Amino acid sequence: MSPLSKAEGLPHRPNVAAMIFRADGRILIARRTDQPGAGGPLSEGVWQCPQGGIDAGEDPQTAVFREVREELGLDASTLRILHEHPDWITYDLPEHLIGKALGGRFRGQTQKWFALAFTGTDADIRLDAHLPPEFDAFQWIDLAALPSENVGFKKPIYERLARDFSSFAISA
Repeated sequence: MSPLSKAEGLPHRPNVAAMIFRADGRILIARRTDQPGAGGPLSEGVWQCPQGGIDAGEDPQTAVFREVREELGLDASTLRILHEHPDWITYDLPEHLIGKALGGRFRGQTQKWFALAFTGTDADIRLDAHLPPEFDAFQWIDLAALPSENVGFKKPIYERLARDFSSFAISA
């Protein structure tokens, strides 16, 4: 069975994702530890915003705070919701990841995105809060630059979010 025909029978995993805005309007992106370039110079690797699956019975708002705590070590007291994207944004995995990524059980993810205001400091960010760590580095960038970063196959999602969340880059 080809990977594409295998994907057709698989569901999309419910997922939440957070675009975290600092007071100056810049957003946080983090480098994945499971992609080439991890551990090298900041110019290398695949970068993304924090995201993760929604547990059974969990609502998206609870899930997004849990994921940010697990992946970045951030306590909910340093974050507040600015906006919940009205749409679920769905993507399919690239063919070479079907049957491998996401435990091999999903064809991709359907994501509920949140814009979050960050009121803490960089010292609050702990990439080792959950083991093994999902990220090995983070940086703050201008939202408009996000689609130009190496965001892998998720580039179309980040292009959309750069437009949809642009007002928060100014008013965070």
